[in-house]
Amino acid sequence: MKITYIHHSAFCIETDGIALVFDYFKGDCIPSCTYHGTLPELGENTPIYVFSSHSHRDHFDVEVLRWKERYPNIHYIFAKEIKKKLGNSMLRRLGIPESIKETITYVKPGECYEVGGLAVETLLSTDSGVAFLVTVPHRVSQDMDSHKSHSTAEGAGASGPFTTIYHAGDLNWWRWEGEPEDSNVYQEKTYKEQIGLLSGREVDVAFVVLDPRQEWDKYLGIDYFMEHVQARYVVPMHMWKQYGLAQEYQSRPQSSRFREKILGLSAENQEIVLERV
Repeated sequence: MKITYIHHSAFCIETDGIALVFDYFKGDCIPSCTYHGTLPELGENTPIYVFSSHSHRDHFDVEVLRWKERYPNIHYIFAKEIKKKLGNSMLRRLGIPESIKETITYVKPGECYEVGGLAVETLLSTDSGVAFLVTVPHRVSQDMDSHKSHSTAEGAGASGPFTTIYHAGDLNWWRWEGEPEDSNVYQEKTYKEQIGLLSGREVDVAFVVLDPRQEWDKYLGIDYFMEHVQARYVVPMHMWKQYGLAQEYQSRPQSSRFREKILGLSAENQEIVLERV
């Protein structure tokens, strides 16, 4: 498995002949924090799954729909709220054919879907949209059925060996000084409920929010995740280029029990290669 950190919360995971791209956006859309990461070079016929957890501009960019021109074997898994942004008039204005809609699966929180051989489960975000739990059966690229997708009540029940990837989107224990206490209570309660749904599940790689804007409360979410989810590797994200936060988190005495699981980031387009997980 190769993980490419593009920037912010955007990653490309290459495994078993396919690529999964999470929360990509062009790096110049946030004036206060410009990024320069790019999608890694992929084979023209590589099956690509593009996930967007919600519509915020640091997690979604309509530009990803243009990738269809270069990569015909592509499917999009978008939070349902994004559908409002992609009306026919917008597609025409951008020069994107309406047929692109046939490649998009819109997902709601708390549901299970099968998309082209992948099992996709969603959690309710504490901010907007969803978080993703994706199960990739090994050799899925040989078993694909033209990117067919449908909702399933059985969840990620892939038979045989598989890899499970969690991407939080903006699901986090957001606590903000100055916010009404009932809002902070809701954030804590909802986050713990959603992460509780992962209890007892084995997660191979998890991308988890670590946001410096929370100041003293920035470790709440990732601490709770580490304590309650059995994850083999954890990649902190959403750090607004403050990459030293991951090293700081690793060095805390409270992190000693799971220090070896944390994979730090240091630069855009950084590559992390893992043995088969």
